Amino acid sequence: MLHDLTLPVPLSTRTGTVTLRSAAPGDLDALVTLLSDDPISAARGDVAGADDRDASATALRAVLDDPANDLLVVVDGSDAVVGTMQLTRIPGMARRGSTRLLVEAVRVSSGVRSGGIGSAMMRWVTDVAAPALGVTLVQLTSDAARTDAHRFYERLGFVGSHVGFKHRVG
Repeated sequence: MLHDLTLPVPLSTRTGTVTLRSAAPGDLDALVTLLSDDPISAARGDVAGADDRDASATALRAVLDDPANDLLVVVDGSDAVVGTMQLTRIPGMARRGSTRLLVEAVRVSSGVRSGGIGSAMMRWVTDVAAPALGVTLVQLTSDAARTDAHRFYERLGFVGSHVGFKHRVG
């Protein structure tokens, strides 16, 4: 499944080479910091608070233990986490039994945005991970307020084809 992807791998960016690897429990604080570095995520409660550490650790363990999921991090030359994304392989009946690869929670540290890290991450997903996993469709959702992200994904060949809905429970 996802854990069978060949990692770590180097990714070339406009500013140099970074490394994409599977996340580990020791990446927890860096991951929470990346999520809180984003204003939309912070507004939803991802504020890297000490009160949330246990819940975040439990969530990280659940993702890492699930063979249909992988949480990836991008590290720079000093091994600092500068990017992340979650991949989920979803077998399905629609589209003649197509299997999809869902990309979620794509984040690049604000200090290194526009350096090509996000593009390198997404190119790896579409050019390497998707074929290796036998998926026929890579999909993602993006908050409607993320207009810059929408332009970014469109430049990479993604098409805004659907309207998503969410229902908060609890």
